[in-house]
Amino acid sequence: MSTIARTLPVQNGRTGKTGKRHYGTHIFLIVMAAIWLVPLLWSLYTALRPKEDTDKYGYFSFGGSFGFENFVQAWNQGGFSKYFLNSVLITVPTVLLTLLFASMMAFAVSRVSWKFNITLLIMFTAGNLLPPQVLAAPLFEMFKHVSLPYSISDSGNLLNTYIAVIIVDTAFQIGFCTFVLSNYMKALPQDLTEAALVDGAGIWRQYWNIIMPLCRPALAALGTLQVIFIYNDFFWPLLFIQSGDRLPITTAINNLQGQFLSNYNLIAAGAMITLIPTMIIYLVLQRQFVAGLTLGASKG
Repeated sequence: MSTIARTLPVQNGRTGKTGKRHYGTHIFLIVMAAIWLVPLLWSLYTALRPKEDTDKYGYFSFGGSFGFENFVQAWNQGGFSKYFLNSVLITVPTVLLTLLFASMMAFAVSRVSWKFNITLLIMFTAGNLLPPQVLAAPLFEMFKHVSLPYSISDSGNLLNTYIAVIIVDTAFQIGFCTFVLSNYMKALPQDLTEAALVDGAGIWRQYWNIIMPLCRPALAALGTLQVIFIYNDFFWPLLFIQSGDRLPITTAINNLQGQFLSNYNLIAAGAMITLIPTMIIYLVLQRQFVAGLTLGASKG
């Protein structure tokens, strides 16, 4: 018995006490989780109730029936199938281009020694601090004067096209992705590229065949974050796209607004439908999403 007692960890003067409980941390996390979850759960609760019941009992009540009629009506009235396709046409190319260009830039500033690598990294990082609204008017005017064939754009310029939204979203996301990927690439052993250089591998082969395969965890985490960021973007598509049938799914809720009266149960159902794709992506790629929140935080 004495042998067992001697092997147990001793902390705070007590045998077998492995550590103190962090009650304050747990209470803080519970409160923060409730702050985030209560509006979401209340929106879902409102979406499941008919408008007649909320008019009768009030929104902050628990009486009445429940059903999915609001979801069916919102799907049909809002045209979510069409708008979801629009979001896919914007999100997928933007994420792929962002990761490609950011990985190239991160490789240049982290694995290649030249006098402007730190300067460029600072410039890309500083670009994330610029509010998008500051560039709204200049970008709109610039895109209006960029001529395109009518076979590509029915407006004759970049306005009212997916290309404009893809360009701007890519440009604004490259800075964040470059910063994260550069920190990740700096943590990789320098001997890898030095050995490849001795074997005659050029810059492109070092980047594509050696560094990029090792960055798959970082790319998966960033890809998950970028899909959620760009899918939820509302500002740029609304600014550059004038045709209602080309807008992404985040703008489909506008179709559920009445001219004189708004059905908030229907709007809540539309918001829940909009949320479903991002929830699926998060649940499927939860590990990569959580890793993306702290990716590069301890590197550099």
